Amino acid sequence: MAEVTNKRVGELQRGVFKVLLDHPDGLPAKEVLQRLEKVVPPTDFEKADYAKHPGVRRFEYMARFATIAPVKAGWLVKSKGRWYLTEEGKEAYERYPDPEKFRIANRDLYWRWREKQPEAEQDVPEVPASDAVATIEEAEEASWAEIEQYLQKMNPYDFQGLVAALLRAMGYHVSWVAPPGPDKGIDILAHTDPLGTSVPRIKVQVKRREGKVSAEGLRSFMAVLGDQDVGIFVSTGGFTSDAESEARTQERRKVTLVDLEKLFDLWVQHYEKVAESDKHLLPLKPVYYLAVTE
Repeated sequence: MAEVTNKRVGELQRGVFKVLLDHPDGLPAKEVLQRLEKVVPPTDFEKADYAKHPGVRRFEYMARFATIAPVKAGWLVKSKGRWYLTEEGKEAYERYPDPEKFRIANRDLYWRWREKQPEAEQDVPEVPASDAVATIEEAEEASWAEIEQYLQKMNPYDFQGLVAALLRAMGYHVSWVAPPGPDKGIDILAHTDPLGTSVPRIKVQVKRREGKVSAEGLRSFMAVLGDQDVGIFVSTGGFTSDAESEARTQERRKVTLVDLEKLFDLWVQHYEKVAESDKHLLPLKPVYYLAVTE
């Protein structure tokens, strides 16, 4: 990629940041790259296919390559195929308006990170490793998109059963799962002991929905919590910032918010302890990649 200058890498990086500035909750990587094309139009060189990956334009590959350093600098986060800026990233965007200086600043932070890695990993050539990183990124994004779609389309009562199965795998004793019909705000009851004689009692509400739960929706759930209850609110659509703030600042009511990503991470973490009869709710198979230095 001899034709790619520091200035051009900086333009791509700042273009990604400009796209994400208007989306504090982040965007799917594919959407970021689509929007980037309007912010930083590709050159003729970038419109051509990348030689090592026929069918993949240089533009998309270069953009992914360009984001490696900002991630290691702590300016950009990639999670489950979604990209979003950190506060440090937003500040850096304002501090370095010149693309070349922006590139140099995050590259320096990248090399500081790289120097801290085990000596054996420092010898891995940068570009081939970056090829692998870009490929793995795309594989992870495709995998998460499939999982997310699967969970969003799951039957509501199967999804409720999945949450109950996870609680059992985590060592809790599930005493009740709401049958079809009105649940009066509670979908699952669980305890820390088999007889349910010790506190706290765990009350769970499960929402399989696309929209975010608002602070008002959270308050409705907290209204059914007693002083010695612990609430867990699971929502596939996530929660608004007001709802998250409400949960953090509660003094009387203890409530934990679980979005789709957190639920999936917990399922992976405790998957081995999920009952065999429940694993069909979200069956997983681990896939291993060579760990390369980015």
